[in-house]
Amino acid sequence: MAIDFTTYQIPTYDEALSRTNRARSHAVPLLRVLREIGEEDLASRQAAAEMAIKGMGITFTVYSEGAAIDRAWPFDIIPRIIPKQEWDGIRAGLRQRVKALNLFIDDLYHKQQIVEDGVFPREVLAKSKNFRPQCVGIDPPLGIWAHICGSDLVRDSDGGVYVLEDNLRVPSGVSYMLENRLITKRVLPELFDEYAPLPVDDYPSQLFDTLSDLCPSRDRQPEVVVLTPGIYNSAYFEHAYLAQQMGCELVEGSDLFVDRDDVVYMRTINGPQRVDVIYRRIDDEFMDPEVFNRESILGVPGLMRAWKAGNVALANAPGAGVADDKVVYAFVPDIIKYYLNEKPLLPNVPTYRCMYAEELEYVLGHLHQLVVKPANESGGYGMLMGPSSSKAEREKFARLISEDPRNYIAQPMVGISTVPTVVGKHLEARHVDLRPFILSGSKIQVTAGGLTRVALRKGSLVVNSSQGGGSKDTWIVDTGGS
Repeated sequence: MAIDFTTYQIPTYDEALSRTNRARSHAVPLLRVLREIGEEDLASRQAAAEMAIKGMGITFTVYSEGAAIDRAWPFDIIPRIIPKQEWDGIRAGLRQRVKALNLFIDDLYHKQQIVEDGVFPREVLAKSKNFRPQCVGIDPPLGIWAHICGSDLVRDSDGGVYVLEDNLRVPSGVSYMLENRLITKRVLPELFDEYAPLPVDDYPSQLFDTLSDLCPSRDRQPEVVVLTPGIYNSAYFEHAYLAQQMGCELVEGSDLFVDRDDVVYMRTINGPQRVDVIYRRIDDEFMDPEVFNRESILGVPGLMRAWKAGNVALANAPGAGVADDKVVYAFVPDIIKYYLNEKPLLPNVPTYRCMYAEELEYVLGHLHQLVVKPANESGGYGMLMGPSSSKAEREKFARLISEDPRNYIAQPMVGISTVPTVVGKHLEARHVDLRPFILSGSKIQVTAGGLTRVALRKGSLVVNSSQGGGSKDTWIVDTGGS
Protein backbone atom coordinates (compact mmCIF):
# COMPACT_ATOMS: atom_id res chain seq x y z
CA MET A 1 0.00 0.00 0.00
CA ALA A 2 1.25 3.48 -0.90
CA ILE A 3 2.18 5.84 1.91
CA ASP A 4 -0.53 8.45 2.55
CA PHE A 5 0.81 11.88 3.50
CA THR A 6 -2.64 13.47 3.83
CA THR A 7 -2.92 12.08 7.37
CA TYR A 8 0.60 13.18 8.37
CA GLN A 9 0.18 15.37 11.46
CA ILE A 10 2.52 18.35 11.89
CA PRO A 11 2.85 19.57 15.50
CA THR A 12 5.22 22.42 14.61
CA TYR A 13 7.44 23.39 11.66
CA ASP A 14 8.06 20.30 9.53
CA GLU A 15 11.12 20.26 7.29
CA ALA A 16 9.58 18.08 4.57
CA LEU A 17 5.93 19.18 4.45
CA SER A 18 4.14 22.49 4.86
CA ARG A 19 1.17 23.03 7.15
CA THR A 20 -1.10 22.13 4.23
CA ASN A 21 0.76 18.81 3.81
CA ARG A 22 2.34 19.91 0.56
CA ALA A 23 5.93 18.82 0.01
CA ARG A 24 8.56 21.51 0.40
CA SER A 25 10.50 21.90 -2.84
CA HIS A 26 13.66 20.15 -1.64
CA ALA A 27 11.59 17.21 -0.33
CA VAL A 28 9.54 16.50 -3.48
CA PRO A 29 11.84 13.71 -4.77
CA LEU A 30 12.10 12.20 -1.28
CA LEU A 31 8.36 11.93 -0.81
CA ARG A 32 7.88 10.60 -4.34
CA VAL A 33 10.34 7.78 -3.72
CA LEU A 34 8.73 6.95 -0.39
CA ARG A 35 5.31 6.72 -2.03
CA GLU A 36 6.71 4.33 -4.62
CA ILE A 37 8.33 2.17 -1.94
CA GLY A 38 5.07 1.72 -0.04
CA GLU A 39 4.33 0.79 3.55
CA GLU A 40 5.36 -2.88 3.57
CA ASP A 41 8.68 -2.31 1.82
CA LEU A 42 9.44 0.71 4.02
CA ALA A 43 9.02 -1.36 7.17
CA SER A 44 11.22 -4.15 5.81
CA ARG A 45 13.96 -1.68 4.90
CA GLN A 46 13.86 -0.20 8.40
CA ALA A 47 14.21 -3.73 9.79
CA ALA A 48 17.12 -4.39 7.42
CA ALA A 49 18.87 -1.25 8.69
CA GLU A 50 18.45 -2.34 12.28
CA MET A 51 19.84 -5.77 11.45
CA ALA A 52 22.83 -4.18 9.70
CA ILE A 53 23.54 -2.01 12.75
CA LYS A 54 23.61 -5.07 14.99
CA GLY A 55 25.80 -6.95 12.53
CA MET A 56 28.27 -4.06 12.28
CA GLY A 57 28.44 -3.72 16.07
CA ILE A 58 27.35 -0.08 16.10
CA THR A 59 26.51 0.45 19.75
CA PHE A 60 26.30 3.01 22.54
CA THR A 61 26.35 2.42 26.27
CA VAL A 62 23.57 3.29 28.69
CA TYR A 63 24.41 3.52 32.39
CA SER A 64 21.45 2.24 34.39
CA GLU A 65 21.25 1.26 38.04
CA GLY A 66 25.00 0.91 38.28
CA ALA A 67 25.32 -1.27 35.19
CA ALA A 68 26.72 -0.45 31.75
CA ILE A 69 24.46 -1.83 29.02
CA ASP A 70 25.49 -1.89 25.37
CA ARG A 71 22.63 -1.21 22.98
CA ALA A 72 22.36 -1.12 19.21
CA TRP A 73 22.40 2.43 17.86
CA PRO A 74 18.78 3.58 17.17
CA PHE A 75 18.55 4.74 13.54
CA ASP A 76 15.74 5.95 11.29
CA ILE A 77 16.25 5.38 7.58
CA ILE A 78 14.51 8.52 6.23
CA PRO A 79 17.25 11.11 5.67
CA ARG A 80 16.85 14.70 6.77
CA ILE A 81 17.37 17.02 3.80
CA ILE A 82 18.73 20.57 4.11
CA PRO A 83 19.22 22.80 1.03
CA LYS A 84 22.85 23.74 0.44
CA GLN A 85 21.92 27.38 -0.03
CA GLU A 86 20.68 27.48 3.56
CA TRP A 87 23.56 25.38 4.82
CA ASP A 88 26.15 27.79 3.45
CA GLY A 89 24.84 30.44 5.83
CA ILE A 90 24.77 28.02 8.77
CA ARG A 91 28.33 26.92 8.05
CA ALA A 92 29.55 30.54 7.99
CA GLY A 93 27.84 31.14 11.34
CA LEU A 94 29.49 28.07 12.89
CA ARG A 95 32.94 29.09 11.66
CA GLN A 96 32.43 32.56 13.10
CA ARG A 97 31.24 31.17 16.41
CA VAL A 98 34.13 28.73 16.92
CA LYS A 99 36.70 31.34 15.94
CA ALA A 100 35.36 33.75 18.55
CA LEU A 101 35.14 31.04 21.23
CA ASN A 102 38.77 30.06 20.73
CA LEU A 103 39.82 33.70 21.06
CA PHE A 104 37.70 33.93 24.20
CA ILE A 105 39.29 30.85 25.81
CA ASP A 106 42.79 32.05 24.95
CA ASP A 107 42.03 35.46 26.47
CA LEU A 108 40.74 33.91 29.70
CA TYR A 109 44.02 32.05 30.19
CA HIS A 110 46.11 35.13 29.45
CA LYS A 111 45.10 38.78 29.90
CA GLN A 112 41.36 38.29 30.59
CA GLN A 113 40.81 41.51 28.68
CA ILE A 114 37.14 40.74 28.04
CA VAL A 115 36.65 40.65 31.82
CA GLU A 116 38.68 43.81 32.38
CA ASP A 117 36.55 45.60 29.76
CA GLY A 118 33.35 44.59 31.53
CA VAL A 119 31.94 42.57 28.63
CA PHE A 120 32.10 39.21 30.42
CA PRO A 121 31.21 39.14 34.15
CA ARG A 122 34.03 38.36 36.54
CA GLU A 123 31.69 36.37 38.78
CA VAL A 124 30.82 33.96 35.97
CA LEU A 125 34.49 33.20 35.48
CA ALA A 126 35.11 32.97 39.23
CA LYS A 127 32.45 30.26 39.62
CA SER A 128 33.30 28.34 36.45
CA LYS A 129 33.72 24.62 37.18
CA ASN A 130 35.72 24.14 34.01
CA PHE A 131 38.22 26.99 34.30
CA ARG A 132 41.61 25.37 34.96
CA PRO A 133 44.13 27.59 36.80
CA GLN A 134 46.78 25.06 35.73
CA CYS A 135 46.36 26.29 32.13
CA VAL A 136 46.97 29.99 32.78
CA GLY A 137 49.76 31.37 30.58
CA ILE A 138 49.99 28.33 28.30
CA ASP A 139 50.12 28.91 24.54
CA PRO A 140 48.74 25.87 22.70
CA PRO A 141 49.71 25.33 19.04
CA LEU A 142 48.08 27.88 16.70
CA GLY A 143 46.46 29.51 19.74
CA ILE A 144 43.59 27.02 19.45
CA TRP A 145 42.02 25.36 22.48
CA ALA A 146 38.87 23.71 21.08
CA HIS A 147 39.99 21.82 17.99
CA ILE A 148 36.84 19.69 17.74
CA CYS A 149 33.54 21.39 18.52
CA GLY A 150 30.02 20.04 18.27
CA SER A 151 27.42 22.82 18.35
CA ASP A 152 23.79 21.74 18.72
CA LEU A 153 21.32 23.48 16.39
CA VAL A 154 17.53 23.55 16.38
CA ARG A 155 14.96 24.92 13.97
CA ASP A 156 12.14 26.76 15.72
CA SER A 157 8.50 26.98 14.66
CA ASP A 158 9.38 30.13 12.72
CA GLY A 159 11.68 28.09 10.46
CA GLY A 160 14.80 29.86 11.73
CA VAL A 161 17.90 27.99 12.90
CA TYR A 162 19.25 28.68 16.40
CA VAL A 163 22.27 27.49 18.37
CA LEU A 164 21.13 25.57 21.44
CA GLU A 165 24.54 24.89 23.00
CA ASP A 166 28.25 24.44 22.23
CA ASN A 167 30.18 21.28 23.15
CA LEU A 168 33.86 22.10 23.47
CA ARG A 169 35.26 19.41 25.76
CA VAL A 170 34.93 15.94 24.21
CA PRO A 171 31.98 16.17 21.78
CA SER A 172 30.80 12.79 20.52
CA GLY A 173 28.57 11.43 17.78
CA VAL A 174 30.56 11.93 14.59
CA SER A 175 31.12 8.19 14.05
CA TYR A 176 27.36 7.68 13.97
CA MET A 177 27.10 10.43 11.36
CA LEU A 178 29.52 8.48 9.16
CA GLU A 179 27.86 5.10 9.70
CA ASN A 180 24.41 6.56 9.08
CA ARG A 181 25.43 7.46 5.53
CA LEU A 182 26.72 3.94 4.82
CA ILE A 183 23.52 2.32 6.07
CA THR A 184 21.30 4.73 4.12
CA LYS A 185 23.16 3.86 0.92
CA ARG A 186 22.46 0.21 1.62
CA VAL A 187 18.74 0.41 2.35
CA LEU A 188 17.59 3.39 0.20
CA PRO A 189 19.85 3.31 -2.86
CA GLU A 190 17.19 4.77 -5.18
CA LEU A 191 17.23 8.04 -3.25
CA PHE A 192 20.79 8.59 -4.48
CA ASP A 193 19.43 8.67 -8.03
CA GLU A 194 17.36 11.70 -7.01
CA TYR A 195 19.90 13.53 -4.86
CA ALA A 196 23.65 14.05 -4.67
CA PRO A 197 24.19 14.81 -0.97
CA LEU A 198 27.51 16.40 -0.08
CA PRO A 199 29.93 13.75 1.21
CA VAL A 200 30.79 13.25 4.86
CA ASP A 201 33.25 10.37 4.50
CA ASP A 202 36.21 12.75 4.33
CA TYR A 203 35.83 13.62 8.02
CA PRO A 204 38.47 11.16 9.32
CA SER A 205 41.09 12.55 6.93
CA GLN A 206 40.11 16.11 7.88
CA LEU A 207 40.38 15.20 11.55
CA PHE A 208 43.81 13.63 11.03
CA ASP A 209 45.02 16.71 9.15
CA THR A 210 43.72 18.97 11.92
CA LEU A 211 45.51 16.92 14.57
CA SER A 212 48.70 16.76 12.48
CA ASP A 213 48.68 20.56 12.26
CA LEU A 214 49.35 20.58 16.02
CA CYS A 215 52.53 18.50 15.91
CA PRO A 216 55.27 20.23 17.97
CA SER A 217 57.93 19.22 15.43
CA ARG A 218 57.98 19.58 11.65
CA ASP A 219 61.02 17.32 11.36
CA ARG A 220 59.11 14.04 11.37
CA GLN A 221 55.81 12.44 10.50
CA PRO A 222 53.53 13.14 13.49
CA GLU A 223 52.56 10.23 15.71
CA VAL A 224 48.90 10.76 16.55
CA VAL A 225 47.01 8.60 19.04
CA VAL A 226 43.43 8.48 20.33
CA LEU A 227 43.29 8.31 24.14
CA THR A 228 40.19 6.48 25.43
CA PRO A 229 39.01 5.79 28.98
CA GLY A 230 38.41 2.19 27.87
CA ILE A 231 35.78 -0.25 26.73
CA TYR A 232 33.22 0.73 29.36
CA ASN A 233 32.94 4.32 28.17
CA SER A 234 29.63 5.12 26.44
CA ALA A 235 31.45 6.43 23.35
CA TYR A 236 34.05 3.65 23.09
CA PHE A 237 32.69 2.56 19.71
CA GLU A 238 33.45 6.02 18.39
CA HIS A 239 36.96 6.10 19.87
CA ALA A 240 37.84 2.81 18.22
CA TYR A 241 36.13 3.76 14.96
CA LEU A 242 37.95 7.07 14.56
CA ALA A 243 41.32 5.58 15.46
CA GLN A 244 40.82 2.87 12.85
CA GLN A 245 39.62 5.32 10.19
CA MET A 246 42.60 7.65 10.78
CA GLY A 247 45.11 4.81 10.93
CA CYS A 248 46.10 5.82 14.48
CA GLU A 249 46.74 3.81 17.59
CA LEU A 250 43.91 3.59 20.11
CA VAL A 251 45.49 3.83 23.57
CA GLU A 252 44.52 3.88 27.21
CA GLY A 253 46.37 5.80 29.89
CA SER A 254 48.44 2.76 30.86
CA ASP A 255 49.80 2.56 27.29
CA LEU A 256 51.53 5.95 27.64
CA PHE A 257 54.21 7.35 29.92
CA VAL A 258 56.11 10.62 30.31
CA ASP A 259 59.90 10.48 30.73
CA ARG A 260 62.23 12.76 32.69
CA ASP A 261 62.48 15.14 29.73
CA ASP A 262 58.70 15.64 29.74
CA VAL A 263 58.26 13.70 26.50
CA VAL A 264 55.30 11.34 25.98
CA TYR A 265 55.97 7.80 24.79
CA MET A 266 53.75 4.91 23.81
CA ARG A 267 54.60 1.40 24.92
CA THR A 268 54.92 -0.93 21.90
CA ILE A 269 56.31 -4.42 21.30
CA ASN A 270 59.26 -2.72 19.60
CA GLY A 271 59.98 -0.45 22.57
CA PRO A 272 58.91 3.11 23.44
CA GLN A 273 57.65 5.26 20.57
CA ARG A 274 57.36 9.02 20.88
CA VAL A 275 53.84 10.52 20.70
CA ASP A 276 53.32 13.99 19.21
CA VAL A 277 49.56 14.55 19.30
CA ILE A 278 46.90 13.07 21.57
CA TYR A 279 43.25 13.22 20.61
CA ARG A 280 41.96 12.73 24.10
CA ARG A 281 38.49 11.45 24.87
CA ILE A 282 39.05 11.76 28.62
CA ASP A 283 37.74 14.66 30.70
CA ASP A 284 40.23 17.13 32.17
CA GLU A 285 39.92 15.90 35.73
CA PHE A 286 40.99 12.35 34.83
CA MET A 287 43.81 13.00 32.35
CA ASP A 288 46.76 13.57 34.69
CA PRO A 289 46.73 12.40 38.34
CA GLU A 290 49.73 14.61 39.09
CA VAL A 291 47.63 17.72 38.48
CA PHE A 292 43.91 16.89 38.66
CA ASN A 293 42.22 13.88 40.26
CA ARG A 294 45.05 12.06 42.06
CA GLU A 295 43.04 8.83 42.18
CA SER A 296 42.48 8.66 38.44
CA ILE A 297 43.78 5.52 36.74
CA LEU A 298 42.54 6.63 33.32
CA GLY A 299 45.10 9.32 32.59
CA VAL A 300 48.86 9.67 32.22
CA PRO A 301 51.02 11.01 35.07
CA GLY A 302 53.05 13.97 33.81
CA LEU A 303 50.90 14.63 30.75
CA MET A 304 50.33 18.27 31.73
CA ARG A 305 54.08 18.75 32.19
CA ALA A 306 54.70 17.46 28.67
CA TRP A 307 51.95 19.70 27.27
CA LYS A 308 53.23 22.79 29.08
CA ALA A 309 56.74 22.06 27.79
CA GLY A 310 55.42 22.01 24.23
CA ASN A 311 56.48 18.40 23.69
CA VAL A 312 52.99 17.06 22.96
CA ALA A 313 49.76 18.57 21.65
CA LEU A 314 46.39 17.79 23.25
CA ALA A 315 43.08 18.07 21.46
CA ASN A 316 40.94 19.42 22.82
CA ALA A 317 43.28 21.38 25.04
CA PRO A 318 42.77 21.14 28.81
CA GLY A 319 40.70 24.05 30.01
CA ALA A 320 38.69 24.42 26.79
CA GLY A 321 35.59 23.51 28.77
CA VAL A 322 35.53 26.97 30.32
CA ALA A 323 33.46 27.95 27.28
CA ASP A 324 31.37 24.77 27.49
CA ASP A 325 29.01 26.27 30.04
CA LYS A 326 25.37 27.16 29.48
CA VAL A 327 25.81 30.49 31.25
CA VAL A 328 28.80 31.34 29.03
CA TYR A 329 26.57 30.35 26.08
CA ALA A 330 24.27 33.23 26.94
CA PHE A 331 27.17 35.65 26.38
CA VAL A 332 28.39 34.22 23.04
CA PRO A 333 26.72 36.96 20.92
CA ASP A 334 28.64 39.52 23.01
CA ILE A 335 31.82 37.44 22.68
CA ILE A 336 31.51 37.44 18.87
CA LYS A 337 31.01 41.20 18.77
CA TYR A 338 33.92 41.79 21.16
CA TYR A 339 36.58 39.69 19.41
CA LEU A 340 35.48 39.84 15.78
CA ASN A 341 33.56 43.12 15.66
CA GLU A 342 30.86 41.26 13.74
CA LYS A 343 27.18 40.63 14.17
CA PRO A 344 26.45 36.96 15.03
CA LEU A 345 25.39 35.05 11.93
CA LEU A 346 23.62 32.36 13.96
CA PRO A 347 21.38 33.49 16.82
CA ASN A 348 21.15 31.94 20.26
CA VAL A 349 17.82 30.78 21.60
CA PRO A 350 16.55 33.72 23.73
CA THR A 351 18.07 33.13 27.17
CA TYR A 352 17.40 34.47 30.67
CA ARG A 353 20.44 34.67 32.95
CA CYS A 354 19.32 34.06 36.50
CA MET A 355 22.38 35.87 37.89
CA TYR A 356 20.68 39.17 36.97
CA ALA A 357 17.92 40.23 39.36
CA GLU A 358 15.37 41.31 36.73
CA GLU A 359 15.83 38.15 34.67
CA LEU A 360 15.73 36.00 37.81
CA GLU A 361 12.44 37.57 38.84
CA TYR A 362 10.95 36.82 35.43
CA VAL A 363 12.16 33.21 35.49
CA LEU A 364 10.79 32.50 38.96
CA GLY A 365 7.43 33.93 37.91
CA HIS A 366 7.23 31.94 34.68
CA LEU A 367 8.72 28.53 35.49
CA HIS A 368 5.64 26.85 34.02
CA GLN A 369 6.53 28.30 30.61
CA LEU A 370 10.30 27.89 30.54
CA VAL A 371 13.03 25.30 30.17
CA VAL A 372 15.56 25.68 33.01
CA LYS A 373 19.11 24.34 32.59
CA PRO A 374 22.01 24.09 35.02
CA ALA A 375 25.33 25.45 33.79
CA ASN A 376 27.34 22.26 33.39
CA GLU A 377 24.99 19.31 33.01
CA SER A 378 24.72 17.50 29.66
CA GLY A 379 22.67 14.80 28.00
CA GLY A 380 19.36 16.41 28.94
CA TYR A 381 19.89 15.77 32.66
CA GLY A 382 19.14 18.17 35.50
CA MET A 383 16.66 20.21 33.46
CA LEU A 384 13.18 21.48 34.19
CA MET A 385 10.73 21.25 31.29
CA GLY A 386 8.33 23.87 32.61
CA PRO A 387 5.24 23.26 30.46
CA SER A 388 5.16 19.56 31.41
CA SER A 389 6.41 19.90 34.99
CA SER A 390 4.57 19.33 38.25
CA LYS A 391 4.07 21.93 40.95
CA ALA A 392 6.52 20.05 43.18
CA GLU A 393 9.19 20.08 40.45
CA ARG A 394 8.76 23.82 39.91
CA GLU A 395 9.02 24.49 43.65
CA LYS A 396 12.21 22.41 43.78
CA PHE A 397 13.78 24.35 40.92
CA ALA A 398 12.70 27.69 42.35
CA ARG A 399 14.65 26.78 45.48
CA LEU A 400 17.71 25.57 43.53
CA ILE A 401 17.79 28.68 41.35
CA SER A 402 17.41 31.03 44.33
CA GLU A 403 20.27 29.28 46.15
CA ASP A 404 22.69 29.58 43.22
CA PRO A 405 21.35 31.89 40.47
CA ARG A 406 24.69 31.95 38.58
CA ASN A 407 24.31 28.23 37.93
CA TYR A 408 21.08 28.48 35.93
CA ILE A 409 19.69 29.83 32.70
CA ALA A 410 16.16 29.62 31.35
CA GLN A 411 14.77 29.63 27.84
CA PRO A 412 11.32 29.62 26.28
CA MET A 413 10.20 26.24 25.01
CA VAL A 414 11.45 26.02 21.44
CA GLY A 415 9.02 24.56 18.92
CA ILE A 416 11.67 22.20 17.58
CA SER A 417 11.10 21.20 13.97
CA THR A 418 10.03 17.74 12.88
CA VAL A 419 10.89 15.40 10.03
CA PRO A 420 9.17 12.24 8.69
CA THR A 421 10.21 9.17 10.68
CA VAL A 422 9.34 5.48 10.27
CA VAL A 423 6.84 4.24 12.85
CA GLY A 424 5.79 0.69 12.08
CA LYS A 425 4.59 0.74 8.45
CA HIS A 426 3.90 4.45 8.15
CA LEU A 427 5.52 7.83 8.73
CA GLU A 428 5.03 10.21 11.62
CA ALA A 429 6.58 13.57 12.51
CA ARG A 430 9.33 13.41 15.12
CA HIS A 431 11.36 16.27 16.61
CA VAL A 432 15.04 16.64 15.68
CA ASP A 433 18.13 18.66 16.43
CA LEU A 434 21.46 18.74 14.59
CA ARG A 435 25.05 18.47 15.80
CA PRO A 436 27.53 19.63 13.13
CA PHE A 437 31.22 19.14 13.90
CA ILE A 438 33.71 21.97 13.43
CA LEU A 439 37.44 21.29 13.15
CA SER A 440 39.92 24.07 13.93
CA GLY A 441 43.56 23.69 12.89
CA SER A 442 45.41 25.67 10.27
CA LYS A 443 41.90 26.22 8.85
CA ILE A 444 38.33 25.83 10.09
CA GLN A 445 36.28 23.04 8.50
CA VAL A 446 32.61 22.19 9.07
CA THR A 447 31.02 18.82 8.32
CA ALA A 448 28.52 18.79 5.47
CA GLY A 449 25.57 18.47 7.79
CA GLY A 450 26.24 16.53 10.96
CA LEU A 451 24.48 14.16 13.30
CA THR A 452 20.71 14.60 13.24
CA ARG A 453 19.35 13.32 16.52
CA VAL A 454 15.67 12.39 16.60
CA ALA A 455 13.26 12.01 19.51
CA LEU A 456 11.75 8.63 18.62
CA ARG A 457 9.01 8.88 21.23
CA LYS A 458 5.89 10.65 20.01
CA GLY A 459 5.69 14.23 21.28
CA SER A 460 9.08 14.05 23.03
CA LEU A 461 11.60 16.84 22.63
CA VAL A 462 14.45 14.83 24.17
CA VAL A 463 16.77 13.59 21.43
CA ASN A 464 19.58 12.14 23.57
CA SER A 465 20.24 8.45 22.90
CA SER A 466 20.47 7.78 26.64
CA GLN A 467 16.86 8.93 26.97
CA GLY A 468 15.20 7.20 24.03
CA GLY A 469 16.53 9.23 21.10
CA GLY A 470 17.99 7.99 17.84
CA SER A 471 19.51 9.49 14.71
CA LYS A 472 19.13 10.06 10.99
CA ASP A 473 21.40 10.63 8.03
CA THR A 474 21.68 14.34 7.19
CA TRP A 475 21.84 15.36 3.55
CA ILE A 476 23.05 18.72 2.32
CA VAL A 477 21.75 18.99 -1.24
CA ASP A 478 22.09 21.64 -3.93
CA THR A 479 18.54 22.54 -4.92
CA GLY A 480 19.59 25.04 -7.56
CA GLY A 481 18.63 28.10 -5.54
CA SER A 482 15.14 26.99 -4.49
